[in-house]
Amino acid sequence: MITVFGSTNLDQVGTVSRLPRPGETVAGGTFSMAAGGKGANQALAARRAGGSVRHVSAVGQDAFADLALALLRQDGVDLSAVKTVDEPTGIAMIFVDSHGENVIAVLPGANGTVSPADAEEALSAVSGGVLLVQQEIPQAATERALELAREKGMTAILNTAPFLETTAAVAAKADIVIANEIEFALLSGCADDQIERAMLDWAKTEQQTIIVTLGGAGARAVTAEGKVIVVPALPIAPVDTVGAGDTFCGYLAAGLDAGLDLEAAMRRAATAASLACLKPGAQPAIPYTAEVDAAATR
Repeated sequence: MITVFGSTNLDQVGTVSRLPRPGETVAGGTFSMAAGGKGANQALAARRAGGSVRHVSAVGQDAFADLALALLRQDGVDLSAVKTVDEPTGIAMIFVDSHGENVIAVLPGANGTVSPADAEEALSAVSGGVLLVQQEIPQAATERALELAREKGMTAILNTAPFLETTAAVAAKADIVIANEIEFALLSGCADDQIERAMLDWAKTEQQTIIVTLGGAGARAVTAEGKVIVVPALPIAPVDTVGAGDTFCGYLAAGLDAGLDLEAAMRRAATAASLACLKPGAQPAIPYTAEVDAAATR
């Protein structure tokens, strides 16, 4: 069982020819709304990867809530631990340019009500399995979930997005930390050309596995024992990269929960993340396991 403890949002996505600079107005193209939130995205990815998934989160008593949960419900994610509160459902406002790059502003709403008590309630009867967390809910709740995961023998995975001042302290409580290059540089204080050395140092010092996603270059991991794993991405022309990181995290969690070793789980996750770049949006772009299997055998 994979427990994803984190955010649920409704993404509002606008396409623009290029991303505006501060104070600048750029004319846009299309507008759409789609279910999102890093927690919900990762829960859906883990489910589409074939995992048994429970999502722990919060939504508002508004029309956006049903839209935000629609694909999770459709694909069979367990939503029994998603609470409904008086705050509005979280919103992510996203601009995507003609090259597939994006900027995102998140308005947390109901996500801000998730508490350490919710972590205790959600994990009270859990034993083993995988916990997957991010940082779009209050950090105290995420930290408590990681502590409980350790007590209960779960494999605890922290995705460091979005990066916070408290990320380094919370990261120490996870078994596996997943960051992109920018987040890992912030986490470790290393320069861009020192990432490989810094990953080795981090894994040895913290005695945990660190995974850095590298966009079109795939992903690299270093385990606590010093083993280095490098996996490639698919050679693609990206349409929209907004859901790639969450797809990687969800597929990795599902692979590990299914008993794959780290390298195999990473290869599968990197393939899935590549495929997620071929469609617009976050959740709508997450591939199903059959698509990933087909791409892996080409």
